[in-house]
Amino acid sequence: MTSPADPPAVLNRDILRIASVVVLGSIMSILDTTIVNVAIRALSRDFNASLETTQWVATGYMLALAAIIPLTGWAVDRFGTRRLYMLSILLFLVGSTLSGAAWSIGSLILFRILQGLGGGMIMPVGMIILTHAAGRGGNGRIMSLIGVPMLLGPIAGPILGGWLVDDFSWRWIFFINLPIGALALIAAHHYLAREAPRPHHRLDWLGLLLLSPGLALLVFGLAEIAAAAGFGNVGGDVCLLAGAALIAAFTLHSALTPGALIDVRLFARCGPAAGVMTSFFFASGFFGIALLIPLYFQILRGDPAFGAGLHLAPQGLGAMCAMPLAGWLTDRIGPRRVVLGGLAFVIAGLLALCFIAADTPLIRVEAALFFNGLGMGCVMMPSMSAVLGHMEHHQIARATSALNVIQRVGGSIGTALLTVILAQGIARYTGDAHALHHAVPAALRPAMSNAFAHTFRYALGIILLALLAALGLPDTRPATDAAKDDAVVEVL
Repeated sequence: MTSPADPPAVLNRDILRIASVVVLGSIMSILDTTIVNVAIRALSRDFNASLETTQWVATGYMLALAAIIPLTGWAVDRFGTRRLYMLSILLFLVGSTLSGAAWSIGSLILFRILQGLGGGMIMPVGMIILTHAAGRGGNGRIMSLIGVPMLLGPIAGPILGGWLVDDFSWRWIFFINLPIGALALIAAHHYLAREAPRPHHRLDWLGLLLLSPGLALLVFGLAEIAAAAGFGNVGGDVCLLAGAALIAAFTLHSALTPGALIDVRLFARCGPAAGVMTSFFFASGFFGIALLIPLYFQILRGDPAFGAGLHLAPQGLGAMCAMPLAGWLTDRIGPRRVVLGGLAFVIAGLLALCFIAADTPLIRVEAALFFNGLGMGCVMMPSMSAVLGHMEHHQIARATSALNVIQRVGGSIGTALLTVILAQGIARYTGDAHALHHAVPAALRPAMSNAFAHTFRYALGIILLALLAALGLPDTRPATDAAKDDAVVEVL
């Protein structure tokens, strides 16, 4: 591979081949974070499962992503990038195959977790491979290549998922990964250079045993408490307390242990802490909304899954329009005003959704989604830049890894909470806990509209928490030295 010290002048044929391998793998990983959302109703109906249970198909996947990301740096050293990349794709394909063949909602959730354990490493390892190939000076050009699936995923995922669910079966949203993954494996075998493992640091096993179960118990406990409409559910209360205790123990362990799985000391200062909290609350609200919107189109407006996927396109277009401009503005005026402007867009979109009904003019709903997309494009990366701009060169990789974990944990919590709140609202307003499984009679649509509007108000509350956190972001330009180039490497 090309040395980082001697970046190539152009993206030559070898680098483009390597980029094509990484893009193939990234397409699967990115699409799978959005493609499942349009299938939630079909899954709930086919397995005769409640929405509270079915949402774990999405939540379990995100938790698995969060659990595996901190292991990437150790695993790259232990196995080498080529071997680890191929192993990650293979694990993702095994999870996809088993998910497509699932016989119950419980088995599907389990197989989605397996799929997430593979998918969580595909993107970061791919970025490491590309950065090594292009050199430090080639990161901008590499990002222009890998950015294509990142921008198109939120648009193509729901549309592709809706088409597969309507014209074939929900099982094909998982089986579609098989030909793409097989092609990626063959290409990786031919085009990626072999490299010897170079282990130089040990894995923080204690941190892993504290953090991963702690996150799972915390999210499960919150979901159970939300389902019970408050404390008093013994299982939920115990899981919440146990999860909080394990995470507190991990935080103490991280503060006292050099080389911990996630170094919490990196975020002790005000600026990075504000960026972390902004990312966490925004991911909680936004990923939760991403699961609610397809259900609104399918349940209240009677659209098929494909139609729901098409209606989500304005949100992806908004993000595509905002991301390049947000990056440019962040470099010039600092992240604070960019993030606050993005949150204002999201709040404006959510205010419209807070009064949504079955007969709300479609143009108003699509405009709200476009505003949400604009906001997402202005918040996600600038809030990360606010954190990374305060880091020393050697801290960038570990801080980026931690931020990715925090975003995915936030997304899993938001998805679990908002879907449970929606399910409880549907049962309360309509008197039918299984209204998700069948067409909604016209007489029940006003009540069902109230359930969705009620849930979007909770989402608005979460975004307002992100707004409060963003007030503490720095109002200066982030660092622009070589460390910023390393931020492109999503995890280490």
